[in-house]
Order: sequence, then structure tokens, then C-alpha cells
Amino acid sequence: MIKVKNLTFSYSKDKRALHGLDFTVEEGEIFGFLGPNGSGKSTTQKILTGILKGHSGEVSLFGQDISVAHSREFLAKIGVLFEFPYLYANLSAVDNLNYFSSFYPREQRRDVEELLELLEFKTDFLRKPVSSYSKGMRQRVSMARALLNSPKLLFLDEPTSGLDPSGAVLFRNIIEQERKKGTTVFVTTHNMMDADLLCDRVAFISNGSLVALDTPKHLKEENSNHQVAIEYLYQGQRETKTIETRALDGGLPFEHDEIISIHSQEPTLEDVFIQYTGRGLN
Repeated sequence: MIKVKNLTFSYSKDKRALHGLDFTVEEGEIFGFLGPNGSGKSTTQKILTGILKGHSGEVSLFGQDISVAHSREFLAKIGVLFEFPYLYANLSAVDNLNYFSSFYPREQRRDVEELLELLEFKTDFLRKPVSSYSKGMRQRVSMARALLNSPKLLFLDEPTSGLDPSGAVLFRNIIEQERKKGTTVFVTTHNMMDADLLCDRVAFISNGSLVALDTPKHLKEENSNHQVAIEYLYQGQRETKTIETRALDGGLPFEHDEIISIHSQEPTLEDVFIQYTGRGLN
């Protein structure tokens, strides 16, 4: 679906942003592209979506070189949720979406009000101007815009930004539903929970170079200390021991009266990111 080979990009002679990126995204995959601010994450997505020109190397979507594939049919297969909503503030949600919907073939268009209902948009704001919306409401309209044309390839930049926890769960469910339809999803995010719960694979980018690419599960396993913390009661005292997981093969290697909890010491995805790059995501 997406193939990137030796992708480089420079903003000037002295400012190279990308250093020979190589990766592929398979059809029907949810692929996470993660990195701190200034790492080249946004630059890469802008190249993939055709917004930024002048790169070197090979970039293809749907088997077509992004440098020459600008037909209306090609672009109609792509949906984009930008980090900052691109909406007309003086128009309502419905008017915005009806306008953007007119860019696409009729047979691809989804019903505007059904989409907003799916996204749990407040019905009493349907025809009020976007300028009166909260950030979370604008995010819902922006997601509806990205889904309007039933895209085969969906680019999502910080999809759960501005949402409360229930809204974030809703968006993750909708993204998973799109994948079940066969949609390929490319996600850039600072939200490691989103990446861990959603993505089949994640790529870490730092200073314009890829430093890791694998499944979240495998990355955490590979960087684990393979220990568990066990909290227990023994002779009326509450105790905690941290032991190697292999020590559990023959049962608990210490006396106890009651086990209270067992917690894996597996790192989080953000812990792993910092191990690879030495930098946090923000």
C-alpha cells in the first residue's frame, strides 16, 4: 500500500530533515509513526500525502509514484485527518462536510449526518458555526471529513487530540472498524496508548532516521528485564519481592500465606522509545 525507499528531504543545504528512510505499510494494516517534535515525523507525513514536494528517493502509494500521481481518482482514495482542523469557522459541521463531500464521486460519499451520529457529535450543534465548537467537537468534524469519501488509505495525525477518555475510545473503535473494511491506516501520534492499542506495527523516528520498526508487543518484550513484582502476605506482614520470570517455572520460590498481586515489569511503549532515542515524545 505504501512503499518508501531511501527517502531524504532537506529544507535547505544545511538542514536535512530525513536521512534515507525505508519502510513499507501493508494493505489493511494500522501503522504507527512515532517520534518527538522535530524528529521528521510531520515532514514524512506531508510527503506521503503530497503536501510537501522536493524529496529524494522512492515513495509510492497504491503502487504509483507520489511525485506523478495527482489524478482526481488517485486523491479520492485518500482520507486525511490533520492535527489542526481545516474547517471553515463560519460554516456549520453539516455545511462544511457537504462542501468537502462535493469533491468526491457520488458513489464514494458517505451520509454526512450518519457520520456525525457515528462520531457522537452533539445534534444541537449540527447547524451552528464551527467557531462555537470545542476542540473535541472540531476533532469529530475533522474525522468525519477524513471518512467522507470511504478512503482506502487513511492518514491520521494525532487522532484523539482534544478528546476526553470516552471520545478517545470511540475514535479507536471507529479506526478499527475502518481497518476491518480493508482500509489501511497511517497514524502519527504522541499518544502511546493509542499506538499500543491500535497499531499492528510502529516505527520510531529520531533526528530524521528510523531507529526501530516492529510490533508494539515485540518491542516491549525485546526490551523487557523479564521480571515480575509480587506483593503477598506472610505471617501477617505485607511484603513485595521482584524476581526473574523464569524463577516462577517451579512455583513461587518463597514462603507466603496469600498472594495479593503480580505485576509484570515489562516496559511501556514510551519506555522503549526512550531506550532507543534517549528522548521523550514531547
